[in-house]
Amino acid sequence: MRRLDLFLGFFKLGALGFGGVGPLTRRIVVEERRWLDEAEFAALLGLCQALPGANTCNFALMLGDRFCGPTGGLAALAGLLTAPLALLLGVASLFAAFAHNSDVRAALFGAAAAAAGLALGTALKMLKNLPRDAGMWGLAGAAFVAVAVARLPLPLALAALAPASWLLQGRGRS
Repeated sequence: MRRLDLFLGFFKLGALGFGGVGPLTRRIVVEERRWLDEAEFAALLGLCQALPGANTCNFALMLGDRFCGPTGGLAALAGLLTAPLALLLGVASLFAAFAHNSDVRAALFGAAAAAAGLALGTALKMLKNLPRDAGMWGLAGAAFVAVAVARLPLPLALAALAPASWLLQGRGRS
């Protein structure tokens, strides 16, 4: 794989990823480009979500570095950010002029609902590929309850659940 491939793959992701790029990341990386399989994607994404910063930026850096070293990480990140940055500068200028308009605010509420649906759809696709193990499903449920229901900070939930996940994964390999 070349740095240009990383740049172009992540440029596509950044250019098409309206409302969040989570669902599109999986489709491009796993299904279209076949850079990772489902398990590798889930593991890398999980790690990137546990780190500070934007998940997909973390993902682009780590995947690019994996294939082409630090310059590959930078190429992937540059590809990911180029189109959205240009678009964002234009939209920010327009929003400043029309933020008071009720139709604009209503459109933003609709976009937020669509983004939530995209995130849920990606989560469901990832869940179907989890091993058919009651312990792992229990951990997935516990993570959901901890973060979505109890509203614990993600680092705290990870610190509490990571040892159990490690033990369960180790048990399955022995």
